[in-house]
Amino acid sequence: MRIVSGKFKGRRIQPPTNITARPTTDFAKEGIFNVLNNRVDFEELNVLDLFAGTGAISIEFASRGSQSITCVEMSNPHANFIRKVCKDLDIDSINLVQGDVFKFLKSCHTKFDLIFADPPYELPTLKTLPDLIFEKELLKEEGIFVLEHPSRISFEVHPRFTEHRNYGNVNFSFFE
Repeated sequence: MRIVSGKFKGRRIQPPTNITARPTTDFAKEGIFNVLNNRVDFEELNVLDLFAGTGAISIEFASRGSQSITCVEMSNPHANFIRKVCKDLDIDSINLVQGDVFKFLKSCHTKFDLIFADPPYELPTLKTLPDLIFEKELLKEEGIFVLEHPSRISFEVHPRFTEHRNYGNVNFSFFE
């Protein structure tokens, strides 16, 4: 796992063998951050990273200067790994919430500039995430929601869908 850009560019982070998350590939991560680079000022972002897994996306935002990143991850080994990487790299901009994403979303009252979600591809409620985000009004006025998902699922008919990008086997849908 490589940090693509920013303060920690080029650093490699090796998750331990007890990590079961499917991290976003470096190729896909570089592609999606290139798209975002043309749309947002990373240093101004208040970010929410759902299903954080290894924390790679949160760490990438921190590396690019985002000052406020909330990442939500339920798994103990994954959360411990995120804590370790934040300590090793002296990252204090990531606020790790260890818990269930859906419970977090139901009780969250903060609005974010950017929400990124990389749920398990077999998650039965994956298709409900865009509606939940917009029903809870978790995005700021010009906010962006990016959802990583398998190619067999399409969100193109969703009323808030704006575009789809794919990088190899990794698919991202954008919502505004």
